[in-house]
Amino acid sequence: MKSYIRTLALGFVTSWTFAGVGVADDWPQWRGPDRTDVSKETGLLRAWPREGPKLRWTFKNCGIGFSGPAVVGGTLYIMGARGGVEQLLAIDVAEGKELWSLDVGGVFEIERGNGPRSTPTVADGRVYALGAKGNLVCADAADGRLIWKASMSDLGGTPPQWGYCESVLVDAGRVICTPGGPKGALAALDAATGKLVWQAREFTDPAQYASPIVFAWAGVRQYVQLTMKSLVGVQASDGKLLWRSDWPGETAVIPTPVYRDGHVYITSGYGVGSKLVRLGTDHGVSDVYVNKVMKNQHGGVILIGDHLYGYSDGAGWTCQDFKTGEAVWSEREKLGKGAIAYADERLYCLSQDEGIVALVEASTQGWKEHGRFQLPYDSKLRQPKWLVWTHPVISGGRLYLRNQELLFSYDVKADRDRPAGGPSRRR
Repeated sequence: MKSYIRTLALGFVTSWTFAGVGVADDWPQWRGPDRTDVSKETGLLRAWPREGPKLRWTFKNCGIGFSGPAVVGGTLYIMGARGGVEQLLAIDVAEGKELWSLDVGGVFEIERGNGPRSTPTVADGRVYALGAKGNLVCADAADGRLIWKASMSDLGGTPPQWGYCESVLVDAGRVICTPGGPKGALAALDAATGKLVWQAREFTDPAQYASPIVFAWAGVRQYVQLTMKSLVGVQASDGKLLWRSDWPGETAVIPTPVYRDGHVYITSGYGVGSKLVRLGTDHGVSDVYVNKVMKNQHGGVILIGDHLYGYSDGAGWTCQDFKTGEAVWSEREKLGKGAIAYADERLYCLSQDEGIVALVEASTQGWKEHGRFQLPYDSKLRQPKWLVWTHPVISGGRLYLRNQELLFSYDVKADRDRPAGGPSRRR
């Protein structure tokens, strides 16, 4: 039986609080403890050897899908389609062995990739997972026992074209999800029972693919979500609409919003661009800038200091000034389009076509690479149009990467007997 650390109250410094967040090395949900994709881990390799970091294990039975890992208390949780059903899986991080699995629902199928997309969320000894068809399960994190099940269709939702992709948010004893539709695009369910607490009836956009975030501003705790048409903030206590800002989304709106100090940044691909909005103390909202410097389709953007990093369609890997929206640098020759993660002053950039991972300095001075390697392309299930879309995750000194049924665990912890930043020993 695994033990789980219960709720930790994060400091007011960041204005974030998440239920059930574990120790510093845990990665309990999509984009980490505070949904920023900024890992607090230190003591990691500052440069990689020529062959890349050491591969500790490969788990070969994740099934079809693009779900990313959540890691808590020595257990990794991920989703995949196996045997004609989408499943939630638990894997031991030390040995890469399956601990349990739970059926979530039928398999979502589409030409550009079948199976589940969402990252599970772990809180208070439970794990919550949303299937691509809109089936939401709550399970005991230790043994996989089903606690409750709900459906986005029961909340008035209809799966978007590429299926439900959001990773649900667990906050203050509630599960925040985005069924979309006329009953209310955003909903809060009781985390213990799955019963509906409220639905945001003033916000009725169809669901898209972004995941919600939470913060407190002007004394009010609020959930923020992005759709094809709108960026909105709703009151956490009852789902009341606080503010709305228009967004001219095209085809698919995917990246998670980024919050800092009363400002919310958003971006999406298909030629749309990026925007920073300022929140007023009266819950009014105004644009700071709207431009096409960052056109991020689905690989995500990360805010480090006062600068954003991510892949911008057309421009390549891009550094953008958060406050002004201006481009600082871009690089499209060194690595193809893909997803990004951050830990210990380094960006982990993964190309979706080649499966190449590059370790890049988070610098405003341009692309400064410190090593790269390529994922083994021995997936037996991946189809030609299914690219490597699962985002990298760094947790407990390990780098986790997925290529369909294959889950790789690489050791990226620095050797204890050599200075951090020195060359890695060959083994």
